[in-house]
Amino acid sequence: MDVITDLMLGFGTAITPLNLMYCLAGVFLGTLIGVLPGLGPVATIAMLLPATFGLPPVSALIMLAGIYYGAQYGGSTTAILINLPGESSSLVTALDGYAMARKGRAGVALATAAIGSFFAGTVATLLIALAAPPLAEIALKFGPPEYFSLMVLGLLASVVLAHGPLLKAIGMIVLGLLLGLVGTDPNAAVQRFTLGVPELSDGLNFVAVAMGMFGLGEIIKNLENESDRSALVGKLANMMPTREDWKRIVGPIVRGTVVGSVLGILPGGGAILSSFAAYSLEKKISPRSDEFGKGAIEGVAAPESANNAGAQTSFIPMLTLGIPSNPVMALMIGALIIHGVQPGPSVMTEQPALFWGLIVSMWIGNLFLIILNLPLVGVWARMLMIPYHILFPGIMVFCAVGVFSLNNTPFDLYVMVVFGLLGYILIKLNCELAPMLLGFILGPMMEEYLRRSLTLSRGDPMIFLHRPISAALLVLAAVALCLVLFPWFRRTRAAAFAED
Repeated sequence: MDVITDLMLGFGTAITPLNLMYCLAGVFLGTLIGVLPGLGPVATIAMLLPATFGLPPVSALIMLAGIYYGAQYGGSTTAILINLPGESSSLVTALDGYAMARKGRAGVALATAAIGSFFAGTVATLLIALAAPPLAEIALKFGPPEYFSLMVLGLLASVVLAHGPLLKAIGMIVLGLLLGLVGTDPNAAVQRFTLGVPELSDGLNFVAVAMGMFGLGEIIKNLENESDRSALVGKLANMMPTREDWKRIVGPIVRGTVVGSVLGILPGGGAILSSFAAYSLEKKISPRSDEFGKGAIEGVAAPESANNAGAQTSFIPMLTLGIPSNPVMALMIGALIIHGVQPGPSVMTEQPALFWGLIVSMWIGNLFLIILNLPLVGVWARMLMIPYHILFPGIMVFCAVGVFSLNNTPFDLYVMVVFGLLGYILIKLNCELAPMLLGFILGPMMEEYLRRSLTLSRGDPMIFLHRPISAALLVLAAVALCLVLFPWFRRTRAAAFAED
């Protein structure tokens, strides 16, 4: 009964005209920018984050959540129409979605992706509503050692689940942790790693870093691949699935939702892992496994449901523990901090309207997606015909304006440019950027909790093993690290991400 009362509070917050407007604006803007090739949810949110600074915290978070859903949907649109996933979790969708488009069934593929995403989003929202309160109660029992151990688990899991060679993933984590140390020591008030630059005394601006790495870096990379694009925009009639299509997609949508809801909670990119796992499951159990990769509608329904469910349930550790499970959640935590809200379990008790309003807005945002985007599929498809060399100057200007508006200083622009070039170089070296951003966000928090823990224990590091929850989390972290030592796991991991 408490959950029903809380959800009613959330509905009362989310359905106000102002919040509905920002939710709709977020969905529309997210799809508009996310549909552009190569700009996924992280780059989209990084670019649009400054636009929310003047809003109330609830409206800002609702708009950012809408941007997230819209960018996710835009990624599936580009994957189906031009075989260029807007983000990593749409890689699997491209396998059968683009094949369906080449057979003249692009409309059915897009409709299937929208239907699966809406169903998965609805179920995942209910799961968040049911799981968040007990998890928040557990989180209230966490002390500095438990939070430190949880962050260690999150970073190691992100290494295990990252794309590319493991050594490079570990290197990216370390790079992120080192970048997080730049600034003023919180205890000794001594500047460190600032190279004598006064603007670095407060550390690197995470929005400028994220926009450089995921915005400019991706833009430069996409300029190389413009000649490879060929949009299929001529055959979008008969969008609704047939009766036979419905029979084939119901099971994959349900199974994909279950897989995504469970795996999405894991740190290190749950949406990506969910889409691959759901696709692999359907391919193994389907009587039409030979059709996969050649235009099987199940190959669109399952991964799209899974990645949407995974994206939604990744909010659970962010909302209840204040720990980001992927780069998008890291940006959401940054938005909370900018708006004066301390992430963690206290949000539920101290600001219940914000907490439950955000949860309810997830369902409203998914509803807006299916209502808004199915009629506009033709518009999004024609946008893909715009040459990228015409689009990218405008995107870069938008990034520059957003970054400059943070502190009204050109130094943040320099930071964005430097990290944009660094991001491009790392992409060319086959290094995944997500672990670096997680390390950058979690690094200062880990340092703080490590120091608090050692202060409590008077310098005894065994405090992390003497406390049961902390010890259990470290054991899980050790298991995750040991997994990479098994040859079968390395082979499975390499095969799963071979399409990337």
